[in-house]
Amino acid sequence: MAAPRLTESAITVEGQTVFYRQAEPAQQAPKLPVLLLHGIRFSSDTWLQLRTLATLAENGYRAVAIDLPGLGRSKDAIAPAPVGQPAPGAFLKAVLEALCLGPAVVISPSLSGMYSLPFLFQHNHLLKAYVPVAPICTEKFTAEQYAQIKTPTLIVYGDQDVELGQTSLNNLQHLPEHQVLVLQGAGHPCYLDKPDEWHRGLLAFLQQLE
Repeated sequence: MAAPRLTESAITVEGQTVFYRQAEPAQQAPKLPVLLLHGIRFSSDTWLQLRTLATLAENGYRAVAIDLPGLGRSKDAIAPAPVGQPAPGAFLKAVLEALCLGPAVVISPSLSGMYSLPFLFQHNHLLKAYVPVAPICTEKFTAEQYAQIKTPTLIVYGDQDVELGQTSLNNLQHLPEHQVLVLQGAGHPCYLDKPDEWHRGLLAFLQQLE
């Protein structure tokens, strides 16, 4: 199998420069685009080192990981909302447009919930599927709001993540089209603790969408 094409570049989003890394299948047209966000102590480099970008591309997906504003190599970009507060859904909409991604699967750990959850509610026609990994801000929406969303969702958390893992599950389980992936023995950044199980569960979920 030819190695995936890995590139890095930057896009302009709402006047701010946002860095991204991309992995594409070497020899075929990609099946689905996947946008990867990250937590406060992480960046797109996390998905590069963990081989999530390469794993997705090897399985036929176009995978793009951005550095969120104020973090990683987008640290000079000004975030559209204070940390921990829901950001306007228009931000991720502009990211998808700048990357020419179309409706995408969005993977959203921890801090990035402040971006992905408003996007889910405001622009869910642009979400092919949603993969929240113990995100913040889930308590800012009601069970009734969640019940309106028909987007296929894979709720991921580590069973050792007693705070955000449990809180996010309690709220996100009101999404009607959800499945749950619990990574045993894993903490808050559960994908780092159990990368093989994370990749297996993620790929199995993506295959159902095709």
